[in-house]
Amino acid sequence: MYSEKVMEHFSNPRNVGEIEDADGVGTVGNPVCGDLMTIYIKVKDNRIEDIKFKTFGCGAAIATSSMVTEMAMSKTIEEALEITRNDVANELEGLPPVKMHCSNLAADALHAAIEDYKKKLTEKET
Repeated sequence: MYSEKVMEHFSNPRNVGEIEDADGVGTVGNPVCGDLMTIYIKVKDNRIEDIKFKTFGCGAAIATSSMVTEMAMSKTIEEALEITRNDVANELEGLPPVKMHCSNLAADALHAAIEDYKKKLTEKET
């Protein structure tokens, strides 16, 4: 049902945790399945210097959270914003159709964290 890559990221998730003084935080959830993801980013010189996640959900939700953090690490803000829902699923070598919403959450949480960072940046400049 799940690829080896999904199982690896579920069994050994990368970048789990919270960044206390995060530059951006994005939380998204899916009320239908109950999955909830929060992604924290630390940005330096317009690059994601550190990224962590906390996820309450199924194995696919944990795997997609782990994968999106690996994909976004060290990318510029603009590059990270280009990571799509399908990119996450493809990097995990596919997800069952019934679990595709999990990859949506991971990309959406990343984008929400970046939007939060941009908002805070704008507030500092004014």
